Amino acid sequence: MSVLNPQVADYLEKASWIRRMFEAGSELKQKYGPDNVFDFSLGNPDLPPPPEVARVLEELGREASRPYALGYMPNAGLPGVRKALAGVVSKEQQTEVTQDHIVVTCGAAGGINAFFRAVLRPGDEVVCPAPFFVEYSFYTQNFQGVFIPVQTRPVSFELDLEAMQKAITPNTRVVLINSPNNPSGQVYSREELEGLASILEDKSSEYGQPILLISDEPYRFLTYDDIEVPPVMALYPYSLVVSSYSKSLSMAGERVGYLAVHPEMPGGDELLQGLNLTNRILGFVNAPVIGQIILQKALHVTVDTGIYAARRQAMAEIINKAGLEFSLPKGGFYFFPKAPDGDDQKFVRDLFEENILAVPGSGFGYPGFVRFSFCVSEEVIHRAEAGLVRAAGGG
Repeated sequence: MSVLNPQVADYLEKASWIRRMFEAGSELKQKYGPDNVFDFSLGNPDLPPPPEVARVLEELGREASRPYALGYMPNAGLPGVRKALAGVVSKEQQTEVTQDHIVVTCGAAGGINAFFRAVLRPGDEVVCPAPFFVEYSFYTQNFQGVFIPVQTRPVSFELDLEAMQKAITPNTRVVLINSPNNPSGQVYSREELEGLASILEDKSSEYGQPILLISDEPYRFLTYDDIEVPPVMALYPYSLVVSSYSKSLSMAGERVGYLAVHPEMPGGDELLQGLNLTNRILGFVNAPVIGQIILQKALHVTVDTGIYAARRQAMAEIINKAGLEFSLPKGGFYFFPKAPDGDDQKFVRDLFEENILAVPGSGFGYPGFVRFSFCVSEEVIHRAEAGLVRAAGGG
């Protein structure tokens, strides 16, 4: 008899593809050696943190002996960190944000959970374009919300604004977007977001309550070909931004991110008070103090994005040789090509026979496509070419 409640048992089943690929990959690496397995399954940044991170840690080591060096802090985070973040967010969002509008969180995931806890009522709907990060639906259900995925346009993954409009009901409380998108690499254009903002304004007026827009942006730093990530705050007053520095500083394990609330949002001050409370009562309390200190002093740097750009080019070449239909990612470090014959699970199994690990689009609410993460070296990408071509039916 299982000790799990049925909901969590169901979650394990839904997330099983990613888990199975991770476990199967470990077995392959033990059997054939790590150098003979080509793991494109995980979005785990492999680049070392920028040198500034090591320098901050060295400084912290010298200062850690003073009282309260690593002690408690305000719920919203270290004031200096929030002030520094406010400057960055103001520039990115083309909206003047102060530190009072920032809450430092345990990564973007912690921020989204704190936000949902603060605003969702049982039965409230969260509308989200698909494909989407798989755990969004779990976060929604954590607080008795209902997750409503809306398919984007195949291959291009542009927003289907007509479908989004139809999906919004009087029960819609939140629209959640992720741009640059995991897993598709799409960056929603200003025109798409202006159209979405117009829909939300009309629907909010029609239903007599605001629909909140939250934009999850951990890949904002990583775009290609001079692509702009448009600012949601400049387009819609009931908007928030959530992000983390897991990718840009290669500090995924440190779990440091933030929530930023639009400074002109009606009721925004009350929302911020609620976020300070929910961040605490969910058990996050604060992002780790070491991560916050690093962030404050290293906000001006990122990992070498040119390395990801070169990998993107290499990955595009071999996916093209395999004859797969795909859209070149505009941001992030994922490709999301269409599976041969539209069968994503079969294609993943065929790839596995070639010691190649990828994740089926079914895990991201978008069957028929497969995600490849290029958080691996160019050498690994090139060595996977022959096997990928064979799995795709090209040789």
